[in-house]
Amino acid sequence: MTEPTTEVPEATRVTEVPDVREAPEVSQAGQGSASALNAPPMPAAPPAVPAAPAPARDRRVLRAVARWTAVVLVCGGLGAGSAVGIASMERTDVPGLATESDGRWDYPRLSLPALPQGTPRPFNEGNVLEVHHADLRKLVLPAPAGAIADEKLTGGWVPAERYLAEYPAAKRAELGTELKDHGVRHIAARAWSMPDGTSARVYLLRFDSADTAAEYNDLLVLPTEPEVPLLNAPVSGLDLQWKVPPGNSPTVSFVFEEKAPAGAQDVRHAYILAGDTLAFVIHERKGKAAEIPFHQTLVLQNQLLG
Repeated sequence: MTEPTTEVPEATRVTEVPDVREAPEVSQAGQGSASALNAPPMPAAPPAVPAAPAPARDRRVLRAVARWTAVVLVCGGLGAGSAVGIASMERTDVPGLATESDGRWDYPRLSLPALPQGTPRPFNEGNVLEVHHADLRKLVLPAPAGAIADEKLTGGWVPAERYLAEYPAAKRAELGTELKDHGVRHIAARAWSMPDGTSARVYLLRFDSADTAAEYNDLLVLPTEPEVPLLNAPVSGLDLQWKVPPGNSPTVSFVFEEKAPAGAQDVRHAYILAGDTLAFVIHERKGKAAEIPFHQTLVLQNQLLG
């Protein structure tokens, strides 16, 4: 991948660390870090389905630009062929994080998980289907310090029904059919709550290829609003306070906030399209869901996927 010429702030800069392809776990060192996940081996993937070669990436980009010119938000870190360490964010490095009392959450230091021997990163040259070969569960953002973990969404596999429960009941059967038609392979999720009352949930959906992930995402979002509302946010619009961090990234973010009048819970949500994987991030809180930790969560999840 070609290095960007723009100076990348520390918040979105990734640094090389020794290759860990042979290592069973990747450490998550740093203040407030969580221990490495001791997840069981991934289940056998569904039988491979022969597919036509994916269209050239530049064609896919042109298609996206044509539809999303006003709203495509590019965010994240830089892809690399070896394992990559992601540094903890400094307050002044992330848009909107400037003071000691800005409400930033204390996430652990992150690093990308090891890959199976001989497999490329999702956006390396030659990985035309933009497949994430790493264990999907290890790409789910960990909870920050002070969080109370959800006992059911711990970063492991979840059934499609749990993901679909985020949408109105009338939409679930239709979306469930679309998931099957678009070849969703796995869904992993983590949820937690914070002392200020914020509830956060992160889902990662892995599809057969980048094209099928993009097609499913197109069913969920319109240029200025979600195509499919959330159960707890019937009407949402673009989050106009979201600022694109500097740097080049192959991931694409669609960021929304609930429109007034909000219900009992104010909801912010976003979709992050990253090759064959679609992330779905939700923050909700009684009163007002804070902007800064939501944007911080998106930056870090982007980095793990990019």
